[in-house]
Amino acid sequence: MTTNFGFWDYFIFIAYAVLILGVGLWVSRDKKGHEKNAEDYFLASKSLPWWAIGASLIAANISAEQFIGMSGSGFALGLAIASYEWMAAITLIIVGKYFLPIFIEKGLYTIPEFVEKRFSTNLKTILAVFWIGLYVFVNLASVLYLGSLALETIMGIPMMYGVIGLALFAAAYSLYGGLSAVAWTDVIQVIFLVLGGLVTTYIALNTVSDGEGVIAGVKTVFEATPERFAMIFDESNKYYDMLPGIGVLLGGMWVANLYYWGFNQYIIQRTLAAKSLKEAQKGILLAAGLKLIIPIIVVVPGIAAYVMVNDPTIMARLGAEGLNNLPTLEQADKAYPWLLQFLPTGMKGVAFAALAAAIVSSLASMLNSTSTIFTMDIYKQYINPTASDKSTVNVGRISAAVALIIASIMAPLLGGIDQAFQFIQEYTGIVSPGILAVFMLGLFWKKTTNKAAIVGALASIPIALYFKVAPNGWSTSSAFVNVPFMDQMGYTVLLTAGIIALVSYMQHKGADDEKGIPITKELFKTSPLFNIGAFAVMLIIVALYAAFWN
Repeated sequence: MTTNFGFWDYFIFIAYAVLILGVGLWVSRDKKGHEKNAEDYFLASKSLPWWAIGASLIAANISAEQFIGMSGSGFALGLAIASYEWMAAITLIIVGKYFLPIFIEKGLYTIPEFVEKRFSTNLKTILAVFWIGLYVFVNLASVLYLGSLALETIMGIPMMYGVIGLALFAAAYSLYGGLSAVAWTDVIQVIFLVLGGLVTTYIALNTVSDGEGVIAGVKTVFEATPERFAMIFDESNKYYDMLPGIGVLLGGMWVANLYYWGFNQYIIQRTLAAKSLKEAQKGILLAAGLKLIIPIIVVVPGIAAYVMVNDPTIMARLGAEGLNNLPTLEQADKAYPWLLQFLPTGMKGVAFAALAAAIVSSLASMLNSTSTIFTMDIYKQYINPTASDKSTVNVGRISAAVALIIASIMAPLLGGIDQAFQFIQEYTGIVSPGILAVFMLGLFWKKTTNKAAIVGALASIPIALYFKVAPNGWSTSSAFVNVPFMDQMGYTVLLTAGIIALVSYMQHKGADDEKGIPITKELFKTSPLFNIGAFAVMLIIVALYAAFWN
């Protein structure tokens, strides 16, 4: 299937591309008499205002895995997948109140740098190498794959050409300009992302209601498939293993979200570049508010697509065009690209620009963070500790280019993955519990020792694999157990934390570690604006879960 683009579609998309490249290169230019230093390149001169931080957090987060992967999950299992977004809003508030004050007070460039200050250089290096591998082989590769899959589906562009095109687009401004170029273009990207997503949602719901409008469309979709609006699954649901009931609210979802929003370099780097802690916290609050509407633009279209393909009357109305590359439960990730063909001329360009904005902004963010970790935690630590600012910035650009090349080679090899959003969550979930346990105890328990953190981090992998391999390769009579992957993450983080606590106690007999972080009430004091905004976000989320419980 290819979507027929008209003149205005191409015009809008080309205008978007020119605007992004123009702003990115303009922001990237060296100011007169000033050559970029490490703080300029990796932390945007610590000058980002709250609205740029909030927009950039969402642009970095929302990518092809949401537009394509989460829409696919919406098609397959319904609104419940929105828990990743709505729970993330609460997580952002926690990060803003309890994590950021410590990170900013320590003047960090990278998350591994915190590990060095709290624990040791050895543990920092272990985690730095891990994160570089994860960003290159999982995050960058999967975003390139899903993005090029969308290009192939929508415009008929061969997979390899799509990968190369997206990689070059992201590299064109991010490699030269660093975080400044990424963050300031993200403000524009978010406008396209939200506008294009809302257009697609409107068209999908309006089509379902036969032109009666969005409200009628929502009513039609809900009446046609009420089970797809249940937020909490019971064990009889075929997708219970993906979203295990109340465990979503009380278990492993917190592991995924706290790890991602609190200790993920390409997310937290924006807040480290803020003008001040209060500015960073306001940016976090904006991102939490935007998170509330993300399911409207990525999940609801997937549910609407499910209703469309299963309603003979609607399919008869769509005609032969509707049969092109029809999404199925086995190929759910085709749902969003399939919907785009029904947009009118001009709106296809806006929606396609939104998809491109989501892909390119995430690629640029991941590239910048990969180069930051390599340069600051590997190159300056082991290769050239006395590197000049010019050398440091150049190595950052080169390392980003190398990471992009490797990811571009890997991307086509991911072909055949369905519901890629779930795939990414599951395989990140093998390593995230151990890292979360190390960070949480390192932040908030002064007795945690370096030896215990290393033992816990290493032990978490076999613990996670114990749960992971059981369903696939062992008989039910073996010592292995079969639990949903989200519960696996919850159990793994608890067991890992137990190991860290035990080793710490045995080592110091209950005494505080010399690198323990002093925690005071004043450290976590937030402004009235943050407190009111946080309370409003949490009230809305409680209302949403109450309305769509089951």
